[in-house]
Amino acid sequence: MSPPSPPSKRRRRNETEQGSDSRDTSSPSEANNLEKLSPVVVLAHGAGAPSSSDWMIRWKDMLGKALHAVEVVTFDYPYISDGKRKAPPKAEKLVEFHSDIVRNTAARFPGHPLILAGKSMGSRVSCMVAGKEDITASAVVCLGYPLKGMNGAVRDETLLQLTVPVMFVQGTKDALCPLEKLEAVRKKMKSTSELHVVDGGDHSFKISKKHQQTTGNTQEKAEDLAVQAIAAFVLRSRVNLD
Repeated sequence: MSPPSPPSKRRRRNETEQGSDSRDTSSPSEANNLEKLSPVVVLAHGAGAPSSSDWMIRWKDMLGKALHAVEVVTFDYPYISDGKRKAPPKAEKLVEFHSDIVRNTAARFPGHPLILAGKSMGSRVSCMVAGKEDITASAVVCLGYPLKGMNGAVRDETLLQLTVPVMFVQGTKDALCPLEKLEAVRKKMKSTSELHVVDGGDHSFKISKKHQQTTGNTQEKAEDLAVQAIAAFVLRSRVNLD
């Protein structure tokens, strides 16, 4: 028969067992507080495709899982009709509609951190919405920010006015946002910003098969790294706000 364990070992074993059990005996208020740490995300589509596009559905799913979001809300701007592609109006004309979506979402999930995200045009409008006085966003995530306008001019006014933390995810082959121009803008911004670069990615982060073969990278891996970077950024932003 083995001798009994020394008291110190028994105590450590009991403490460990009790520690594992304590996770299952959390009070309702503690569980509620933990749940409220989950952010709610409002994800806006780009100019050329609605919220029902494959790209938007995939990124909605990836962001929801990576951020442990209580919900990822997507919607269609009014110029989208039955999922058909139409020429969008100027971004400024979409701000109020977008803002109403955000206000309604915040009202549905009080206490949850609010993350505004968008693809291309949707990211630009998200930044405009984040600047409104009655909207309190924890962070903005820009998926392919369209820094250059149709005439080639740099559109940085909205970014320079922001005070909310911003995360840029940009492809190295995105003609609408040359990285050197974005870097120059980031140096002038009042808000903190971070950048994750998708090597070989275009405006929608798509990587050519040739580039994948040359680098050994894959589309899935590149997108996974981008989502991980977004999750880390959102966590840092939330900690800084707290």
